[in-house]
Amino acid sequence: MDHRALDVPYFSQWETPEMTLPVLAEGAVALHRDVNWKNSGAETVEEYARWAVNICGMACLKMILAARGEAHPIISLARACTSYGGYVVNEADASIKGLIYAPFVTFVRERFGLAADVRTGLSTEAIPGILATHRFFMASVSSAIRWPEREPPGKGGHLVLVTAADEESVRFHNPSGHERATQADVILPLATFDRFFANRGIAVNF
Repeated sequence: MDHRALDVPYFSQWETPEMTLPVLAEGAVALHRDVNWKNSGAETVEEYARWAVNICGMACLKMILAARGEAHPIISLARACTSYGGYVVNEADASIKGLIYAPFVTFVRERFGLAADVRTGLSTEAIPGILATHRFFMASVSSAIRWPEREPPGKGGHLVLVTAADEESVRFHNPSGHERATQADVILPLATFDRFFANRGIAVNF
C-alpha cells in the first residue's frame, strides 16, 4: 500500500474530535458544548452545531487542502460550497441537504484548482484503480463504519477520505470516527469496507 497516506493531515467534522459519541447520544445540541467551535469559522455556536452534523464532505476537502499546505475553516468551506449549490439550506425547517456531488466538483475546480469527478456504480474492488490515477477518493459509506465489526443499517450517507488502497485493503480518514483508531489512517479489508460502501464517490487530484 502507498504510504503517502500517512502524510495527509486528519480533521474531524467537529472542532473537538472527541464529540462523536456525545453527538450520537444527544444530537447536534451536544455540539453547543464544543469549546473549540469558533475555530470552525461559524459566527455562532448555533450555526456551528447546525452545520457540523452535515459537513463530512467539507472535512474531507479540508484534509485534501491541508495535504497541500492550505488551512481553511470548515464552515467557511461549507458556505462557499453552498454558493455553488453543493448544499441546499432550507431556512423554514433549518434542514441542510448535501453534499451534492456535481456542484461540489465545480466548486473545487473553480475555487481551488482541484480536478474532481463523480464516480458511480463502482465495485469496492475498483477503488485501488482509482487511487492509481487520483490522489484521493471521497467514498460514500455508512457512518456506522466506525464500528466495522457490526452490520450497518444501510449504505451511504457519510463521506470518508480514502488515501490509499490495494487489492487487499483500504486506508481512509473518517471525519466522524469516535476514537483515534477509527479516525485517522483506518485500514479495513476490502470485503469489510464493501459492507458499508454505497458504490459511489468523488475522485480528486491536486
